[in-house]
Amino acid sequence: VQLQASGGGLVQPGGSLRLSCEASGTSIRIVRIDNMGWYRQAPGKQRELVATISSDGTTHYADSVKGRFAISRDNAKNTMYLQMNSLKPEDTAVYSCNADVLGLSNTEEWVAGKYWGQGTLVTVSS
Repeated sequence: VQLQASGGGLVQPGGSLRLSCEASGTSIRIVRIDNMGWYRQAPGKQRELVATISSDGTTHYADSVKGRFAISRDNAKNTMYLQMNSLKPEDTAVYSCNADVLGLSNTEEWVAGKYWGQGTLVTVSS
């Protein structure tokens, strides 16, 4: 299973960006995706949780992004989004996504695990 994160870039303070994270399988056919989440790691800091979303749409946000960020998902497309508004310089970080995936291998064996995508860099600067 591969997770592809995209949408990062350079934006001025107060601006907006929308990140996407698409899950796809080659040797594993995705049957169901449960919890999905966005994390970020700023230079010199530990990785921190940004937001999570369950399969039924229940969301959770870090206090630092509440009211500014919105997480959503399109189950038909195996894709999760993060709409980021009112961006601040302290939001600058590499944003990564993960997902709890249940799938079937080519030999029809069940496979379950937490998968991570590569990061996408968000820079908030004037």
